[in-house]
Amino acid sequence: MSTFLDNQNWRYATKKFDSTKKISTEDLNTLKEAIRLSSSSYGLQLYKVFIIENPELRAKIQPAAWGQSQIVDASHLIVFANKTTVTDTDIDSYLKNVAETRNIPETALTGYGDFMKGGIGAKSDDEKSIWTSKQTYLALGNLLNAAAELKIDVTPMEGFVPAQVNEILGFNELGLNASLIAPIGFRSEEDATQHHKKVRKSNEELFITL
Repeated sequence: MSTFLDNQNWRYATKKFDSTKKISTEDLNTLKEAIRLSSSSYGLQLYKVFIIENPELRAKIQPAAWGQSQIVDASHLIVFANKTTVTDTDIDSYLKNVAETRNIPETALTGYGDFMKGGIGAKSDDEKSIWTSKQTYLALGNLLNAAAELKIDVTPMEGFVPAQVNEILGFNELGLNASLIAPIGFRSEEDATQHHKKVRKSNEELFITL
């Protein structure tokens, strides 16, 4: 646990990446697996994760992210895109995966499926989109922690215009919405922010025991 806390103190929202340094295929696969194993409501994982390497595409996204240099300078750009709606088909696909993975009949999951369909189906389209967007933050948390262990930097971003990113990446046609952006790579020696002392609330101010 001490190593975990050391890693948390090491990480920060990198302001300037070293564009000459690239993440190895092995480390990228580790980060992908960390994202894949993330918790999500019901285990449904109602989002897609886009790993963007193409420099031309990233250059198009940069203006939609307020011109931030991390978009183009980082080794890779990750875009978390939540499903804008949820259908019974999404739930049925998940239940099929459960049945195949655990070698059980799908009929044994009918009650659980009906429970999910009832709860999720009662939500409005806006509520579904907000809910699925929140799930991407759980996946981002796994990315942040895994990357810190590998000494790979991540800059989680909400500072972008989702509608513009959706248009650039064709998300509207896919029923997706850009909820989070996360450039990943290695900090530049010129980024003075890495030397700043981490600022957080004290235990006394943050925690309340009842």
